[in-house]
Amino acid sequence: MEQEVQRKIIHLDMDAFYASVEQRDQPALRGRPVAVGGSRQRGVVAAASYEARQFGVRSAMASSVAVRKCPELVFVKPRFEVYKEVSRQIRDIFLEYTPLIEPLSLDEAYLDVTHNLKHIASATQLAQEIRARIHEETRLTASAGISYNKFLAKLASDYRKPNGQFVIKPHEGLAFVETLSVGQFHGIGPATAGRLNQLGIFTGLDLRQQTEAFLRQHFGKAGSHYYQIARAQDHRPVVADRVRKSIGSETTFEHDLLTHAELLAGLEPVLASVWAASQRTGATGRTVTLKVKYADFRQITRSRTFLAPIRTPELLAQVSHELLAALLPLPLGVRLLGVSLSTLEVEAEMPGQQLALKF
Repeated sequence: MEQEVQRKIIHLDMDAFYASVEQRDQPALRGRPVAVGGSRQRGVVAAASYEARQFGVRSAMASSVAVRKCPELVFVKPRFEVYKEVSRQIRDIFLEYTPLIEPLSLDEAYLDVTHNLKHIASATQLAQEIRARIHEETRLTASAGISYNKFLAKLASDYRKPNGQFVIKPHEGLAFVETLSVGQFHGIGPATAGRLNQLGIFTGLDLRQQTEAFLRQHFGKAGSHYYQIARAQDHRPVVADRVRKSIGSETTFEHDLLTHAELLAGLEPVLASVWAASQRTGATGRTVTLKVKYADFRQITRSRTFLAPIRTPELLAQVSHELLAALLPLPLGVRLLGVSLSTLEVEAEMPGQQLALKF
């Protein structure tokens, strides 16, 4: 039986992409804390420069909070057409190396370079060459993670940021995962990390010691995914031209929300997260869906679809508030709120010798 070839995956992530483009194009911004987004009271940070991140400013943060953390913060209006054009330049570079490109957003993608167009055996060398090309052609820097699956490549790309790369080799995956806190796992958010912690699961090693049946009991289908990644396994292929169907965010609250004021306050960070994701991915949607889970775990959704895409965070908030108001008075307390954008309109995605494995 022919042995399956182990994949070589690169996760490429541009460094503070929107903010770096602005600092590149406006020399006066270089070295200063910069936030791309709205400076108004209800504005949201879409991206923050590394100088701003040192003060705790991050994407999806309310602009009012960001200014409190960094009074010297400079707000810059987003220029999405410029970001999309730079993203196309970067995609053109990727296509010289492999047709297997799975974009996650304008500034982030997986590349399967197992069978690459340059016939270069070393994925590490390929990542270095691609990053050098990006810098040469765009004057921007990128970081890379290299490994044998998507989960590990994504984790690795954070380890040498900015402007670096990190490799997790096949024999290193298991030991690498077991030392991480579960909150560091891509796909495990704060609410899920909290639930895992309540079950006595704090690290990758703790997670690996659980049975798949136990994890499925507590987390449904996601439990099987957690079981696999705790063993450094991820069989998902890099899917070229992946079509995003929706953008969403949700929050589970420690205490049930009981009043309209509490619901509005709980909805605010959810809306900020959705809008930041919309700006980051360059996708806009015509359908707004509100998700509500009551204290008895009963779940309902309410949606509204428009003829034109939602173009402002104010309209997204207004529609979400109206959908929420229609559910009042509450039959029970609310334990979860979520908002998503669907019926998306996205920029068209770009368009495939076996090698000895060498990381």
